[in-house]
Amino acid sequence: MTSTPTAPSSAGRAVGVVNRIRTRLPEMSGAMVKIAHFLLEHPNAPLDGTIGDLAKQTGTSPATITRFCRLIGYTGYAPFRVSIATEVGRVSARDSWKIDIGRAFGPDDSPAEVLSTLMNAHTRSLQETASMMDLQLLKQIAERIATSRHVDIYGVGGSAMLAEEMHARLYRIGINSHHWSEVHVGLTSAAIQDEGCVAIGISNTGRTEETIQMLRQARLSGALTVALSNNQSSPLAEAADLQIITSVHEHFLQPDDLSAKHGQLLVLDLLYLLIAQYDFERSTANLAASAQAVAAHRRPHRGPTTNRRPAPALSGPHDRS
Repeated sequence: MTSTPTAPSSAGRAVGVVNRIRTRLPEMSGAMVKIAHFLLEHPNAPLDGTIGDLAKQTGTSPATITRFCRLIGYTGYAPFRVSIATEVGRVSARDSWKIDIGRAFGPDDSPAEVLSTLMNAHTRSLQETASMMDLQLLKQIAERIATSRHVDIYGVGGSAMLAEEMHARLYRIGINSHHWSEVHVGLTSAAIQDEGCVAIGISNTGRTEETIQMLRQARLSGALTVALSNNQSSPLAEAADLQIITSVHEHFLQPDDLSAKHGQLLVLDLLYLLIAQYDFERSTANLAASAQAVAAHRRPHRGPTTNRRPAPALSGPHDRS
């Protein structure tokens, strides 16, 4: 049974977090109000427990705790705990590891243990994302992209890689698409969209300001806008006509980690295949033409050989010549 922490003295209170909670309290639902009142009385409670512990203490769920953290301005439970710990000055090296990396990982874990935990986290994220998918919505979006005049894909930072990858795939099957990570050129492109265009904004948190601005401008120009994020109530989702929400199993990893991107890659991969299916002849013709164009730049396949040089041994810090 999880014990209820005692209220800290004013000297040890996370004043900034408390102020955030009080500011957003009028916007909260019934379940979030319970969390808010508990944390106003026990603002340091997250330092002594997991997201599951806080859910038990407040009679809610881990998913509600995550939504609460996002509502008051954090990307998830881990950054929320970091903020509290920083304010009350209780971050030792080991505490920082638990907060920043996750309680499921230990600094002394073996590579096999780390791999096992990662596999669990990534698998859970993919499974939860798949269970949340609205396949009819994805089919609708795929059809609009397949028949569009132009597709813009916006992503900044780590999301820029996903935007670039989706652009490359669409372009190869004959879809006129571009990806933008720089806000000025992205806004320029968004401003010349119309009803025959589709714009997609990608952001893990849904709070990347540049991506929000580009997607909002595309919507004002008349394009169908789609938000891909991990947060249904984020500003990016609110700026879009349609939302695709993915899941991150945050007990293991923070939302910025690769498990978040794997969920989004799953969505983009499925969307790409649905688009390719819509006009199968066009897709296959373009794929064949592009494959032929680069064929001369690929080395011919060679079978296994026994004459390969052995890989050099890894040298230690004192094995220098």
